[in-house]
Amino acid sequence: MKFSANLGFLWADRSLPDAIRAAKAAGFDAVECHWPYDTSPEDIRAALTQTGLAMLGLNTRRGDVSAGFNGLAALPEHVDEARAAIDEAISYARVIDCKSVHVMAGFANGRDAHDTFVANLTYACSQAAPHDITILIEPLNAYDAPGYFLNDTALALAVIKAVNAANLKLMFDCYHVQLIEGDLTHRIENLMPYIGHIQFASVPDRGPPDEGEVNYEHIFAFIAALGYTTPLGAEYKHNGTTEDTLNWLRIRQTG
Repeated sequence: MKFSANLGFLWADRSLPDAIRAAKAAGFDAVECHWPYDTSPEDIRAALTQTGLAMLGLNTRRGDVSAGFNGLAALPEHVDEARAAIDEAISYARVIDCKSVHVMAGFANGRDAHDTFVANLTYACSQAAPHDITILIEPLNAYDAPGYFLNDTALALAVIKAVNAANLKLMFDCYHVQLIEGDLTHRIENLMPYIGHIQFASVPDRGPPDEGEVNYEHIFAFIAALGYTTPLGAEYKHNGTTEDTLNWLRIRQTG
């Protein structure tokens, strides 16, 4: 398997260009991030060129975080702001040659939220398609994001089918899915035609993958057996330094 370092959590104490270089030095095959917008995209592109790494994905802005926002795309009263965030993310992705944008739904519920999310995703897919950019949606668990609109894989699949765009895919985060509904191997296999990216972290504490209740050696081997070759996203939290958490990666590199 190949692995991508999610720089929203790994080397988060460094600037994004320095974090990209650290991921390369550690042996990651790619990188991804959350919200890179405070960093010049030209600086990111330079670091990617220097290291030879690809940036696999980035997120749309969450909105006013101080007011409790965690995404905008399912909020009926924030359509203009949601589409501005989509436009910004696609524009940034184009400069750094990033091929995926995760459109964040936000805290909402009900039919209006569903219809707004579908409409905004339809817009996002139409704007992204000419640039060969995939739009991703990700279910978040109710422990970390109570009230988040997209809260299970069944709803995500229904939304994908409602939008019916070839460049709309599921971001399958093993950590979130295990907490929401479990049964990871069957869900990965059944949803594989719709999956655009896979992420992982230990359960229940969202730490490195060699801890917790999920046997990631089994999960990684299962994913590989399905023929999936895109780097898997290491999106986990840690105490101390990122380097102290990389035994799982070093073992794979030396074993």
